[in-house]
Amino acid sequence: DSDATISKTDGSATCEKDECAAKPCGAGQTCNDPNPSPKSLKDFTCTCDGDTSLTATGTKIGSCVEDECAPAPCGAGQTCTDPNMLRSSKFDFVCICDSDPSVNAVGKAAVCELDECAGSPCGAVQTCEDPDKRASALADFECSCVGTGTSSSTTAGGNTSKKNIGGPATCATGSSDECASDPCGIGQQCVDPDTTALSLNDFVCTCTTGKGSATGQMATCEVNECDADPCAGGQSCMDPNQSAQSSNDFVCSCNAPATGGTATGGPATCEVDECAQQQPCGVGQTCIDADTSASSVLD
Repeated sequence: DSDATISKTDGSATCEKDECAAKPCGAGQTCNDPNPSPKSLKDFTCTCDGDTSLTATGTKIGSCVEDECAPAPCGAGQTCTDPNMLRSSKFDFVCICDSDPSVNAVGKAAVCELDECAGSPCGAVQTCEDPDKRASALADFECSCVGTGTSSSTTAGGNTSKKNIGGPATCATGSSDECASDPCGIGQQCVDPDTTALSLNDFVCTCTTGKGSATGQMATCEVNECDADPCAGGQSCMDPNQSAQSSNDFVCSCNAPATGGTATGGPATCEVDECAQQQPCGVGQTCIDADTSASSVLD
C-alpha cells in the first residue's frame, strides 16, 4: 500500500496507515488515529482546539464555534455580544441597551425602559410623571398635587412648590375625596373616611351585593345564590363559586324521599311516588300515583 509505512520486527512486516495524515478534520481541529492499522478505518477522532469537549469520530466537526447573537436574541434597541463563541458555552451572550450601555443582561434581553409611574408611587390623588424611562434612571419620577392639594413642604425663591421628585408630594390639608374617581367600580360602595389631601388610599370599597370589603382597592365580593332559595320545593342548593362575577352556577338536587338528578342554574326534576311511601290506600286496595312529580301531592 503506497500510503502505509512498513516496519520489520523479528522478520515479520507490520503495515500502518495513519488516517490523520490526510488532514480530514480541517482547520481549528486536532486529529488523532488511535489504531493506524489499514484494517481499522474511520476510527480517527477530531477534537476542537478551543474546546476539547467537542469531538467527532470518523468525520470532521461541522463547526467548533457558535455565535449565540446570530438569531438576534436581544431584540431591537439592544446590542448583543458573545464573549465566548464555543459551542459548549451556552447562554453567556450579553444584551446591552443602546440608550443606556450601563444596563445589560446575560443570557436574555435587558430591560432598557422602566416607567416608575406604573406602580402608582404617588398615590391615588397625585399625578405621576417619569421624564427618563431608562432602567438606570431610578427615583426620578415626579409627583404633583392636584385638586385642592398644594405643596407646603418646599419653598424656593418665595414660590411654593407643588411637586416632589422620587416620592409623593406633601400636599396641604384640603378636601380630596378619593371616592370621586369611582375607584371601587360597579356593584360596590365607596367611603372615604378621611378626605384630607394627606390621607391617601384609605377609601373603603364594600360590596352592595354579597359579602366583602377592601381598603384602598376594589373588594372581592362573594354572593351565595342559594340565599334566595332558587331551588324551592324542598330541594338542596349548593353554590360552588360564590364570586360576584359568577352567576347561575348554583346546583339544585332532590332530597329524600324524592328521587331524581341534579340541575345547574335552576330546580331539579324530582319524583315522589306517594303510593310507595305509607301505603295510603290500605290493605286490599291498589294504589296508583298518576303524577309522581314532587310538586304533585295527594293525587
